[in-house]
Amino acid sequence: MGAALAAALLVLAAALVGTAVQHADGTLFVNWPPLLATWAPHVGPGTPVAIVVALVVVAYGPAVAARLPWRALLGTAWASAVVWTFGLALIDGWGRGIARKLTTRYEYLQVIDRFDDIPGTLRDFTHHILLDSPGHWPPHVAGHPPASTLTFVLLDRIGLGGGAWAGVWCIAVGGTACVAVLVTVRLLAGEALARRAAPFLVLAPSAVWAGTSADGYFAAVAAWALALLALAVTGHAPRTCATAAGLLFGLTFYLSYGLTLVVVIAAAVLVLGRDGPRPRARPLPLLLCGLAGLAVVPTVFTLAGFDWWEAYRLLVTRYRQGAGGVRPYGYWVWANLACTVLMTGLATAAGVRRAAVSLRAPHDPHDRRLALLVVAALLALLIADLSGMSKAETERIWLPFAVWLLPAGAFLSAPRAWLAAQAVLALLVNHLLLTGW
Repeated sequence: MGAALAAALLVLAAALVGTAVQHADGTLFVNWPPLLATWAPHVGPGTPVAIVVALVVVAYGPAVAARLPWRALLGTAWASAVVWTFGLALIDGWGRGIARKLTTRYEYLQVIDRFDDIPGTLRDFTHHILLDSPGHWPPHVAGHPPASTLTFVLLDRIGLGGGAWAGVWCIAVGGTACVAVLVTVRLLAGEALARRAAPFLVLAPSAVWAGTSADGYFAAVAAWALALLALAVTGHAPRTCATAAGLLFGLTFYLSYGLTLVVVIAAAVLVLGRDGPRPRARPLPLLLCGLAGLAVVPTVFTLAGFDWWEAYRLLVTRYRQGAGGVRPYGYWVWANLACTVLMTGLATAAGVRRAAVSLRAPHDPHDRRLALLVVAALLALLIADLSGMSKAETERIWLPFAVWLLPAGAFLSAPRAWLAAQAVLALLVNHLLLTGW
């Protein structure tokens, strides 16, 4: 409870200080510090859906998660997470909540027609990153490697073009992230903890921003890369899973530059997997298969003419040309953590504290293993924070890290009360604010 109170006070401080700074000089570039949002109380067609899902998960989630057969639990968790996310998104209505989210001037769908010649566009990609370059890319296109934009280009090519299909894609695929995390937790820390974590992964406040955000899709790709790595190192079809994990890690790095930090979580997965109870996979074949998979996406993009390192160098300059160069590091370096509280909830704050205790004290070894996984995700997030390349908007940008903090809810007693707190937070944020993403 003390950690949850401290987290709530952090959010309050970020709101009060941020409002004062924004009124004084406008350097935060957010309307409702620390979130990119606008105060606008409202309801919508998703209101009853979200409330019903919240009530059902709070009332029955822990019991159902404890009793369902494992495969049925995974399917139920995905379906519930998707309905929860759709419900929250539809509070803003179909148009604003889903169909138009990815069509604004900042987003990927603005440039679909510029990818008619994909190889030519990739060769020319870095020439349009800087703000003063001719035909500069919109912020999200410039801020990510081209695999992110190509996802929506390819959807368009197969007849699923437009904002509605893009939004549905992000919600449906993003919802699988909770399944990937459950698979990983079960492999590395045991089924009991995975089952206890399931309702917290379903009823995540971060669904407010995962709904129709490409970062929710990125979170799922990164989560499945880590899940396949866990399968490989614990002896489940190790060569196949290692190759697939490497392939998805390569794709992850070409979806978002910042997701190179998932290697911190991957290191924890390797340590826990190699130390697990199942027969160990031989390390050399596993390493070779993983590297072979990892090489595929970078090789394809490099041969097509896209230089990842040059693009990242130019992105750093572009970041400083825009709001990122004005937003004060001294505020955002701690206010970003307040954003994390709002996206992961007070239950996660309390659970992370329990995780830290589990690392230091001689508790159940399964608790310590889950604690290491959660702390690794927190470390990756803190590195991103200290880098200064994540000043504001982290409620969206850090979704791929936040999903690995949510299993900390498994450490909590009285899960229904904590799940209720998670649901109330998400419902309040989505009904009181119009979020930017």
